[in-house]
Amino acid sequence: MMKDVKPRVLVVDDEPGVRKALQRGLRAEDMDVVTAADGPSGLRLAQTGSFDVVLLDIMLPGLSGYRVLERLRALGVTTPVLMISAKDGEVDQADGLDLGADGYLVKPFSFVVLVAQVRAVLRRASPDAIRGPLRIGALEVDRSLRQVRYDGVDVAFSPREFALLEVLAGRAGTVVTKDELLRAVWGDEQAATRNVVEVYVGYVRRKLDAVGAGALVRTVRGHGYLASDPQLDEVIAPAGQG
Repeated sequence: MMKDVKPRVLVVDDEPGVRKALQRGLRAEDMDVVTAADGPSGLRLAQTGSFDVVLLDIMLPGLSGYRVLERLRALGVTTPVLMISAKDGEVDQADGLDLGADGYLVKPFSFVVLVAQVRAVLRRASPDAIRGPLRIGALEVDRSLRQVRYDGVDVAFSPREFALLEVLAGRAGTVVTKDELLRAVWGDEQAATRNVVEVYVGYVRRKLDAVGAGALVRTVRGHGYLASDPQLDEVIAPAGQG
């Protein structure tokens, strides 16, 4: 995880009250939270690889939590997943764990216990552990090899440019401010300013534009920058980005 970047949690649950409560509670615990209300939307978001933990309900419209998890693991997405269910049977728990879940919570659950499980998962995810690639449409940011590909074509980035793109892709669908990019990419370097961020975003855009991917990094006037594509826009916009 980059410097000063909050843990990012995806909550996939079809109950509006549950989504709202978890979003409010986890944000109070200093986490960045994105929500989805159905299986296909949850899968689309989770397959970006940009989350640190996924809280995944089992009974979902469109695609069950089991199938979402199964497809994520088949795609090579290793993001930890905590299954949430109204079912407390041993078979249901075993099914989730067999598919690659990292934990199982039964509704109604204690929020304190949920936070403890999320933090335990984050602790187990060592900073030195090999993390899967980040994906936005045909763009793939390989964090272990520090390489970028678009539609199978390699795109060369300097170390600083790669770090900036990694932060943006690591929060796909969410606006990242200039100050957040400054802290995450330049750390405590006193010489760096917001203007430097603008310059490097320009460098990144030009290189992406050269392979037809320039539209994936956008300026959100007055707020910052956003890495997204039409499919992510479609599933995030209704829930709001907070």
